[in-house]
Amino acid sequence: MDYQQKLAEKLTILNERGNGVLIRMNYIKKLCADPKLRPSMLTDKAMETAMKYINKKFPNIDFRGNIQNLNNIQRKKSEVLAGMASYYDSFLDVMEFRDHVYELLNAIDACQSFFDIAVNFDFTKNYLDLITTYASVILMLSRIDDKKLLVGMFNCAHEMTNGSSDPSYPRLGQMFLEYEHPWKKLTEEFGPHTKSVTTALLSLRMVYPRRNLPAEQWRSAQLLSLLSAPAAMLEPAHCNTMACEYLSMEVMERWIIIGFLLCHSSLNTNQASQELWKMALRSGLYLTLTRDEILNIHKVSEDLFDNIKGYSKRVADIKECREHVLVNSGAMHRERRQFLRGAMKELFKVLGDEPGLLGPKALFVFMALSFSRDEVLWLVRHSENMPKIKTPEDYIDNQMAELLFHMEKLRGVMRKYTLVVQRYHVQYLAQFDALVLNDTIQNMYVCPEEESVLLSSFVSTLSALSVKQVDKKEDFDLRALRLDWLRLQAYTSVSKAPLLLKEYPDLANVMNMIQFHTRMVDSMEELLQETSEVSILCFYPRVFEKMFCQSSEEMTMKCYLMAFPSACSHFTNCGHPLCPEEIEAMEKRSLRLCVTFLEQIAKQTSSVMLEICAEQRNLNDQLLPKHCAESISAARHRKQKKTVPKKGEVQKEKPGAESLRKDRTVVTNVDKMHLMLTELCSSYSLCSEFVVFDHIVVPTEFLLSHLETRLSEIIVRMANYNQTTQEIARPSDLLAGIRAYTDNLHSLASFINVDVTRLVKSVLLQQTQPLDSHGAQTISNLYTNWLLEGLLRQASNSLIVHCPTMKCFVSQITENDPSFRAEEFSDISELQALAELLGPYGLKFLSENLMWHITSQVSELKKMVIDHMDILVQMKSNFDKPEEMASLKKRLTGGENVLKRMTIIGVILSFRSMAQDCLKDMLHKHCPYLMGPIESLRDSVSPEADIQDTLSVFELASAAGLTCNIDPALVAAIGSMKTDNTSIDEEYKLSRLLLVYIAVSLPTLALDPNCFYNREHGGHNNNIHCLAKAINQLAAAMFTVQNKNIEQQLKEFLLLASSTLLQLGQNVDKVESKNRESIYLLLHMIVEESPFLSQDMLESCFPYVLLRNAYREVFRTFIVTLG
Repeated sequence: MDYQQKLAEKLTILNERGNGVLIRMNYIKKLCADPKLRPSMLTDKAMETAMKYINKKFPNIDFRGNIQNLNNIQRKKSEVLAGMASYYDSFLDVMEFRDHVYELLNAIDACQSFFDIAVNFDFTKNYLDLITTYASVILMLSRIDDKKLLVGMFNCAHEMTNGSSDPSYPRLGQMFLEYEHPWKKLTEEFGPHTKSVTTALLSLRMVYPRRNLPAEQWRSAQLLSLLSAPAAMLEPAHCNTMACEYLSMEVMERWIIIGFLLCHSSLNTNQASQELWKMALRSGLYLTLTRDEILNIHKVSEDLFDNIKGYSKRVADIKECREHVLVNSGAMHRERRQFLRGAMKELFKVLGDEPGLLGPKALFVFMALSFSRDEVLWLVRHSENMPKIKTPEDYIDNQMAELLFHMEKLRGVMRKYTLVVQRYHVQYLAQFDALVLNDTIQNMYVCPEEESVLLSSFVSTLSALSVKQVDKKEDFDLRALRLDWLRLQAYTSVSKAPLLLKEYPDLANVMNMIQFHTRMVDSMEELLQETSEVSILCFYPRVFEKMFCQSSEEMTMKCYLMAFPSACSHFTNCGHPLCPEEIEAMEKRSLRLCVTFLEQIAKQTSSVMLEICAEQRNLNDQLLPKHCAESISAARHRKQKKTVPKKGEVQKEKPGAESLRKDRTVVTNVDKMHLMLTELCSSYSLCSEFVVFDHIVVPTEFLLSHLETRLSEIIVRMANYNQTTQEIARPSDLLAGIRAYTDNLHSLASFINVDVTRLVKSVLLQQTQPLDSHGAQTISNLYTNWLLEGLLRQASNSLIVHCPTMKCFVSQITENDPSFRAEEFSDISELQALAELLGPYGLKFLSENLMWHITSQVSELKKMVIDHMDILVQMKSNFDKPEEMASLKKRLTGGENVLKRMTIIGVILSFRSMAQDCLKDMLHKHCPYLMGPIESLRDSVSPEADIQDTLSVFELASAAGLTCNIDPALVAAIGSMKTDNTSIDEEYKLSRLLLVYIAVSLPTLALDPNCFYNREHGGHNNNIHCLAKAINQLAAAMFTVQNKNIEQQLKEFLLLASSTLLQLGQNVDKVESKNRESIYLLLHMIVEESPFLSQDMLESCFPYVLLRNAYREVFRTFIVTLG
């Protein structure tokens, strides 16, 4: 008959079901308590009258007599029915669970089952778990304030819809009333079960006191140490109570406290019960029911016993135990955590070095994990509900990171060497356990058929195991064996069983050991979760974050900080199928905590790394050439034997002096930062990635993201751009600073496995765009703004002169000191540095902005041509008639303005040409094998080729910094200016007349004293030499857009310009034409600059002797001194 009871199966199923119901009740309680999540029906103002009525009359609600109170429910009965159904069903689950628990407990009592944690471990554990789970469910139900409303409103809607109450409603309402005072009702219910419960609890006398020891005794016994007995290091760790060794202390305390509250009569009659109970009461103040729901054990016990006669001594015991907890418990647990930190570290070091020891010493790992988890859980629930005591520091642990870190490390070692553990235990089961079990069975004098079949199947199953299965990586599944062992425990623990397990302790010991060994083979991950998961932290986010902050403030704890985000991966395991609604909220909370911790760690690491880079940049800055003037001056003074500096004067330290130390114990700021960086980077060694609710989290990516953002900000900040004063750092200085940063950032790769090259490329590539990935300004934007507003604007006003000789811009000497010296920002070295910084993309952006300014000038020029079109047409036709040209020139105005605008265009194009040349040099240095083919492609373009193909090739070449006959960027800019109102022929006419306008205006330059040719600069003082580039490139672009012959148009321009300048030579007034020679040189420059004009063309229309005399005249004023 006992076989038909199926006690083992029912215990297993009801425990699983009970956990689900408990979690569901907790979810409903949280939902109803949160104003944001509360069911909409309970927050509806219109329902207030009905809710008050239901609360008052529950469960006997008159649906017909007081219909006016329930009118709103009548109107929304379908919504109420749908909205409250899930809650009603959940409460029915509680009632159903209660019925099954009653039935099973009565069956167990009827069988007079025997319980001993050391003998029938699984049977006893499941029995005690069921009792505490059931009590927790009832307590959680009693804490739901709105349960009557939820059930009452559902039943009202059901009555109104179906004409009758739900069949289960009367019993459900009665159950709610019975558990108004849950402890009173529970103690009445468990009165008949006192003997069974007490027997089970008293079996903990051999286990709980041994586990509940102070750290001093752990330390003296060298608990968890593999090095304490080197000779026994290879001996397998086993004992008669294997599973009890890693059984959670919190679980045992919950059994004891709740068990003796339910069956309290034994506390007055049994001294052993009293001692065990008092020991549990002294362990702490709170017990976990589920999630963050706790039980204040002393208060609950005192309240219960106060109302029972004859329990005054127990109340005194409770008060004495509470005082003991307040005085001693915090310090005791603090010392335990301190001991476990050292023990876990030693265990990890030994097992990590010799993973083969994981086979014989696997039990040590699970003991260490279980002990540590107990201490973490104890601190968490007591920190959140800290009592008022004199030593609150006992409830604060700023070294929690280390304990969590070593727990994660041990879990990682077990997972990494799973095959090692499997291989060892498969051999152990097949070659030792099976033989011992077989011998034990043979020595039994009674073995009924049912039990004999089970025991024989155990032996055959174990004997069939083979190492080859491990080598082939076959999946093991020994759950059937463990369930059969649980069944056997149930069969042999009833009073009338033919085979009583308590009479065969050897069989129990062997089977308990076999059970542990089988778990090592097929369910090690499950055992790791059981002994080390800390998912409770998900429900104490405030405590969790506080622990992280406290640990992150300690220098010695920084290397363990990664344990906090890694612990978030445990939260995946705390869900239950009976409550899928809470998964989404848990996922969000887990990810938020995980991301917060990783962001903080990454922020600290990136800050320290970039501070080190900043220090190195400062040191590197001291070595720049600009700082050597003082040293040269000092050396010159010494050579000339100048006076010795006075005593009070401080000698400036040379670069490198910071590396000289007389005492190594003196720690500099850089030393501290390097130490902190080493500690923080060590934390990243915990794991390369982990999973949180199906999200793969890679910690180093957070660091790279922070570094990318901070580095971008630093680079922009190093540019020192001030829009008001138009100041900016020299490109060479910025480049040196960036190189110092990137060189030091690469040292990060020696600490962590991160791709620093990818990071640097990403940051610098973003800096070549106008805006970075966060929408912030980049150095490309800043330097483009500064060049347009600062350098080129002043060059347009001739305050800065383009100097072809030195290939730079030079500031003119004026009365007012310029804000910057142009030559310090525009020489070859600076423009090469600029090309390095901005790259092809950045220079393309700069070029686009330059083209915008050019097109605005061209627009104005076209307007002027339109205004003077008639005169220009006549001048084009009569350029060889001096008398008519003279009269037409008097009518033509605005020539100076045309030349001024063309000069501005020329200045812009000259700067762009210089930048393009530096880009070409930079690309030749970085990728010569790419530049060769591009140059060959450009050179292979023939004039007869299709213009679109030509422009495509020139666009590629121009992007690489190569000079092209036709500027594709300028062509694109001019092409975009075309409007719908003007035809190609009209545009062509305007372009030709613009060249006429420029040609006939050239003689006016001779009257300007600033048009003098400066031999030193190789150009004119007012930048008119830039007209050569402007005329050639603008003409080429305009006539390319209009698909006309460029050479033909430039020849016409040359003929017209020569004619007007020759007429200038006929002027005998020296005052009017004093700069005539300088203007003649301009004509020569136009031909030299042009790929379409030649010297032969020039000589055909302008005598070379005039050019020769002009050069002699402008060079004669300079005195050449040869050393």
